[in-house]
Amino acid sequence: MLDANLKQQLDTYLQKIVNPIEIRVSGNDSPKSSELETLASEIVELSGQIELKAGSGKRQPAMAIAPAGEAPRVSFAGIPMGHEFTSLVLALLQAGGHPSKADPEVLEQVRQLEGEYHFETYISLSCQNCPDVVQALNLMARLNPNITHEMIDGALFQKEVDERQVMAVPAVYLNGEHFGQGRMSLDEIVNKLDTGAAERKAAALSERDPYDVLIVGGGPAGAAAAIYAARKGVRTALLAERFGGQVMDTMGIENFISVPYTEGPKLSAGLEQHVKEYGVDIITEQRAASISRHQMLDLELESGATLSSKSVVLATGARWRELGVPGEAKYRTKGVAYCPHCDGPFFKGKHVAVIGGGNSGIEAAIDLAGIVKHVTVLEFGDQLKADEVLQKKARSMPNVDILTNAQTTEITGDGNKVTGLTYTDRATGDSHDVELAGVFVQIGLIPNTEWLKGSDLAMNRFGEIEIDERGATSMPGVFAAGDATTVPYKQIVISMGAGATAALSAFDHLIRSSMEEEEPEAVGQKEAAETVPA
Repeated sequence: MLDANLKQQLDTYLQKIVNPIEIRVSGNDSPKSSELETLASEIVELSGQIELKAGSGKRQPAMAIAPAGEAPRVSFAGIPMGHEFTSLVLALLQAGGHPSKADPEVLEQVRQLEGEYHFETYISLSCQNCPDVVQALNLMARLNPNITHEMIDGALFQKEVDERQVMAVPAVYLNGEHFGQGRMSLDEIVNKLDTGAAERKAAALSERDPYDVLIVGGGPAGAAAAIYAARKGVRTALLAERFGGQVMDTMGIENFISVPYTEGPKLSAGLEQHVKEYGVDIITEQRAASISRHQMLDLELESGATLSSKSVVLATGARWRELGVPGEAKYRTKGVAYCPHCDGPFFKGKHVAVIGGGNSGIEAAIDLAGIVKHVTVLEFGDQLKADEVLQKKARSMPNVDILTNAQTTEITGDGNKVTGLTYTDRATGDSHDVELAGVFVQIGLIPNTEWLKGSDLAMNRFGEIEIDERGATSMPGVFAAGDATTVPYKQIVISMGAGATAALSAFDHLIRSSMEEEEPEAVGQKEAAETVPA
C-alpha cells in the first residue's frame, strides 16, 4: 500500500508520538476494505506506540484513531491517501500527544465550546481544498470531548452522496444538517460556532497600535510585500480573509521559475511559513471594507474594527469570474462548479461542459476528460485563447468537443441539480440545448476591489487598481500589487515581484515622510543658530 518513500517519511513522523494510540478498522468484504486493512497494518509495523484493533463504525471501510483506551472521535471513512494522507499523519501525531502549531488562543476557544458537535465531511481524494477542512475538524475533535469528526470519501459512499445531493466538496454536515461548503479554516469554523468571537476580535483589533506597513491580501503578492517590508525592520502586518489567496485553488504549477512542479496549497503553506519567520503580524478571517486618509491611513474592516498605518499595500488579488446567466447561482455546488480538480470526480461517467477556451478552461477539459464520459468546451470567441500545446492536446482527445462562437445563455436543472445548458451560436443566431450533469466555469478573473469603490483610488473600467512602475496608486502612501492591479499579466511570479516592488516603495515613502516631518525643525534650529552673536 505504501511505497518505500512514503514509509520512510511516515516512519520519521511517527517518531514524534509520545503516547500510545489505537487504530480501529471497521471492514467489510470489499477490495477497498482490504486496502485499508493493509494500510493500517503497515502503519502499525512502523511504531511500537500504535496498536491495531477491530472497529465498529457505522461506515465500512473506515479507520478510527484515538489515544489508547479512549473512544475514537476522529475517523476516516475511506482510504486517506492522495491529498488526505497529510490529514492521516496529523491525526496520528495529535492522538499520540504531539502538539498542534495552531494559534493557542484558537485552541483554547475550541476547548471552551459547549454543546455536542458531530461533524461529517464529504471529500474527494483529488481535492486540494478538502484537507484544510478535514484537518481543522480533526483537531477540534481531538481537543474537545464533545466533538467528533468523520471524513467520508464520496467515491466510496455514492449512495450517501446521491441522497444528500453532494456535488461539490468539501461538504460539511453538523449533527446531520448542512453546515458549510468549500474551504474553511480552523478560525472560520470556530467563529461560526462561537457567535461572540467576531465582536471580541474586532474590539481587540481596534486597540492595536498603528503599523508602518499594512498589507491587505495573503496571496503571493501580499506575502512577498510582507517579507520585504519586515526585512526593513518596520512594524508590518498582513491582513487577509485567508492566507494563500487564489493560489490555494491551483492544482499543478509548472512555470514557477526553478521549481519544475508544485501545487497551490504547498506553495501557499511555504509562503505563510516564510512570512511567519519575520514576525509579521498576520490577521486572518477579516475583510477590508474601506480605506481613507486622516492623520494616517485608516483601514476599516467589515467586522467593525479599524486598523491604522503609515503606509498600505493593497494585494487583494482576484477570484473566478461568474457567467451571470440564469441558473448559475441556483445550481452552484449542485452541478455548477469552478474547481475541476475538486469536483470533477463527482461527475465520473457523465457529460459535462467547460465554459471558457483560455488556458484554465482547456486545462480543465483535459483533466476532466480522464474522469468523465464526455466534455463539451464552449468558447464565446471565434477561436480558443489557450496555448497551442494545450489546444493540440484537447483536440486529440476523443471525448472532448470544442464549440467556438458559443454564448452560454442559461444553465438548466430539475430544481435539485443541473440537467443541461442553453447556448446561442453567435455566427448563426441559432439556440441549442445540451444535456449534461455539470458545468465548470473557467472564464477568467475579476479583481477583488469592490470595497474600494467610492475611495480616492483611481481604477480602470475593469475594477483594477491603477499603479505606476513603482506600484504607487493615486492615494499618497497607498501602493498595490498583483492581480488586483493594472499589471498586464496575472502570474504568480509576476505578483511576487510586484509585491516586493510595492513594499520597497512603501519603505521609501516612510523614509521620505519622516524626513519631511523633521525638516521644519531642522530649519528652525539653523535660523536660531544664525541669530546667536559670535
